[in-house]
Amino acid sequence: MDRLTVLALNSGSSSLKFGLYGVSASDVTVLLSGEVEAKSLGETSNAIVEIAGRLADAKTPVPHAVGHRVVHGGPSLRRHCLIDDAVVGQLEAATAFAPLHIPPALSIIRFARKHFGDVPQVACFDTAFHTTMPEVARTLPIARNLRSLGIERYGFHGLSCESIVRQLGGDLPERLIIAHLGNGASITAVKAGRSIDTSMGLTPTGGVIMGTRSGDLDPGILVYLAREKSFDAVMLEDLVDHKSGLQGISGIASDMRLLRRAASSSADARLAIEMFCYSVRKQVAAMIAALGGIDRIVFTGGIGEHDAEARAEICAGLSWAAVEATVLPSQENEQIARHTRALVVKS
Repeated sequence: MDRLTVLALNSGSSSLKFGLYGVSASDVTVLLSGEVEAKSLGETSNAIVEIAGRLADAKTPVPHAVGHRVVHGGPSLRRHCLIDDAVVGQLEAATAFAPLHIPPALSIIRFARKHFGDVPQVACFDTAFHTTMPEVARTLPIARNLRSLGIERYGFHGLSCESIVRQLGGDLPERLIIAHLGNGASITAVKAGRSIDTSMGLTPTGGVIMGTRSGDLDPGILVYLAREKSFDAVMLEDLVDHKSGLQGISGIASDMRLLRRAASSSADARLAIEMFCYSVRKQVAAMIAALGGIDRIVFTGGIGEHDAEARAEICAGLSWAAVEATVLPSQENEQIARHTRALVVKS
């Protein structure tokens, strides 16, 4: 069968985005898309049932396959793959690499496998796009015995980056930087369509300042807090994942739109915005160095696509690079649908 109907499921921290697509080898057609709130793992089953209900109400075709966005597969899962019990076990083992993201994704996978029965299901990894990074970019400066545990730079937002490369098509430049800016944010250097470096590291917490995540920190800060202030691993994780970034700096919100409204009366809100743009600008400059120059920067993600002021402030500090800036939508779900069809047809 050349054309398959694929349901793409994209789980976030508080919602589940979905899209039903008609997918052939050459094109993807949107049949239905939407978003369902799922603020806790306990609500995941209800979210899946609601999505199935919406599909039934819209009288859409029954999906031939279901594809899932999985942020991190750990060291064992670096390629998109069909899901079986062994893959679920490997994802459970990889939870420590992305504790914010893997548990919700696993919950969605379990309920979807139960609800949709024998329909093939596929895991699509954000890390897969970055497997082309050279050793000099992938390797972290720690001892070999620790690196052997899978502690390295993985990179994330790979499905988003893939979608940008696909959209550019014949206009893809040799030296491209993709700035995926949203509640999670990363900067990726793409040379001839392949990732050669990216700002996030072992986990999606590193790199530039984000909504509630710190981005890169002097590791001595964590050592200091553990030694002098008795922070344990849970407290440190809560700090860098939930109480830092725009939220931590401003003390107001992690949402850039709310900070824009507060900026006229709050110096902390203004500082948070300025630090975010400064952080992105510095990382873009680093990626220009990695690429040996730049032909284009593409902004995507919620902030990247919709906050013209942030884009202008970032680019204003890069005038020396004569950078050409473009805005394109992130199309993660379409990428999930494409990968899912390819694996199902191949199997």
